[in-house]
Amino acid sequence: MNNDIVLKNRLKEVRTGKKISQEELAALVGTTRQTIIAVEKGVFNPTAKLALLLCIALDEKFENLFYFE
Repeated sequence: MNNDIVLKNRLKEVRTGKKISQEELAALVGTTRQTIIAVEKGVFNPTAKLALLLCIALDEKFENLFYFE
């Protein structure tokens, strides 16, 4: 497996486009604003469960929010 593959995301772009604050999104998915910040910055890769909850909360498909680079 190639360890150079990095999970990236468009979370901030999609979230701001839908006019949802980090705090609102955190409340929708049951996490903290700090976790949302870390995911948006790419500092923290979400668990499969959190990634799915983010997709549901933002009404987006996984491949629209997350991608590998």
